[in-house]
Amino acid sequence: MNAKRPSGGLVAGARTATRVTVSTFGVIVGLAGIEHGIGEILQGNAAPEGVTIQSWPDAWVFDLLDSEPAMTVVPNFLATGVLAVLVSLVFLVWNAGFVHQKHGTLVTILLSLVMLLLGTGFGPPILGVVLGAAATRIGAPLTRWRSQRLLAKLWPWTLVVGVTAFLMVLPGTVLLDYFFGVSEIWFAVPVLSFAILSAFGLLLLAIFAGFARDARCRAGLHKAPSTGG
Repeated sequence: MNAKRPSGGLVAGARTATRVTVSTFGVIVGLAGIEHGIGEILQGNAAPEGVTIQSWPDAWVFDLLDSEPAMTVVPNFLATGVLAVLVSLVFLVWNAGFVHQKHGTLVTILLSLVMLLLGTGFGPPILGVVLGAAATRIGAPLTRWRSQRLLAKLWPWTLVVGVTAFLMVLPGTVLLDYFFGVSEIWFAVPVLSFAILSAFGLLLLAIFAGFARDARCRAGLHKAPSTGG
């Protein structure tokens, strides 16, 4: 006998708002790691001076981002870059399609730690750990709280604005410097700081809005996100 699914219920594999949020930002994290890796590959078969490196030391368009610092336990730029691209690609694919699977959270966090050690920068792995923590709530029981209704309604917009904020950090700041030459420290530091803080803040807002959306969906008060076919 097949058990009936509770009315308005969502299962872990469903296209929940939390899963969509984690997957969307997971793709961004993976692409950011790949970008770091490309910069390291272009430095060729050379040994770094230490564990801390710069992904794009010779590209002036990345001056606003301090040439994108990173760390590596591999004493070779070319090997570091190749590994950074590969592990970032695995992270991207995993979070786009498999993060809701059993042990999906653990895999996401472990991949983030590996990325940290293989030249993908510092921001992407930190974001990866945050997304891994958020992924624990995919398909999990969610309680209702005050302001949940408003957050649930805002979820699609927080997701769009959050993604836009990260695109403003990269490639937004690079394009800003390239076309307008705004690398002067008096202007660049406040703009970059605001962009980074906004991106992280909006990521957290999108995550909690996703939690609210899923809780409302379980209560039958909202429709679940479309699977897109």
